[in-house]
Amino acid sequence: MTDLAITASGLRKAYQDKTVLDGVDLEVEAGSIFSLLGPNGAGKTTTVNILTTLIQADAGAMSVAGHDLATQAKAVRAVIGVTGQFAAVDELLTGRENLQLMVDLSKKATHRSVGELLERFELTEAANKPAASYSGGMRRKLDLAMTLVGNPRIIFLDEPTTGLDPRSRRTMWTIIRDLVADGVTIFLTTQYLEEADQLADRIAVLDQGRLVAEGTSDELKRRIPGTHVRLRFATAAELDAAARILPGATKDDDVLRVPGDGGTKSLRSLLDRLDEYALSAAEFSVHTPDLDDVFLALTGHATEVPAK
Repeated sequence: MTDLAITASGLRKAYQDKTVLDGVDLEVEAGSIFSLLGPNGAGKTTTVNILTTLIQADAGAMSVAGHDLATQAKAVRAVIGVTGQFAAVDELLTGRENLQLMVDLSKKATHRSVGELLERFELTEAANKPAASYSGGMRRKLDLAMTLVGNPRIIFLDEPTTGLDPRSRRTMWTIIRDLVADGVTIFLTTQYLEEADQLADRIAVLDQGRLVAEGTSDELKRRIPGTHVRLRFATAAELDAAARILPGATKDDDVLRVPGDGGTKSLRSLLDRLDEYALSAAEFSVHTPDLDDVFLALTGHATEVPAK
């Protein structure tokens, strides 16, 4: 595998007169978690479907694990795993039977054992129960376990925790982190911005078929105005004195808010300014916009949280 697990240049897709993807460029480093964010209808699932060979792009050059998507689709399918928005398990079969079915269908000589996967995903006790009796979280875990049968090195997770309760969601996060620690590359789409914030090494924001921003979570947050430093002083006199000497400072009860970019240089300048006037803050903290603010600013849409 090359250093870049996934690349796309000029990716385009339209259905009749509706353009779904309009010149999307992507680069995903091997062994990382890349998250694609966007409102409903932005083109996230279409992107996943193209990169996993389920549908063809109208234009663009793409490669997955070094294989050209247009001419080596079979080689691409051999190294990827896909977990869609809804668990693709057979509810009439037990968890063990679902996994065994995937093993039997696998053409690879080496694959994970059913017992190993059941243990890894904490499904051993429920292994012989019908999947219809599983909770939503258990079904998602079984679905992901089935994806791992062929030891894929790149896994596409299309909104894998939609509808899960917070505990089940965090369990999935742990599993995803463990996969990456083993060298797997994760391409994640999600509507839970906290999920991208917690997991992703890099985040791309897709809106109306175009990428409107890309970077680490911190880089995206710094693009949005609103970063400020909060200072608390031991006395009201010190608070008033600091308010007079710090440009743009505003008092909020017993806290002083000072606008800034949150960078080391600006913080040092602020503290040096206080020191110059023999003032010392008892407490200080840097507050930055969160990904909800970024999402709203970049797409013009509020966060849409899926119904449970």
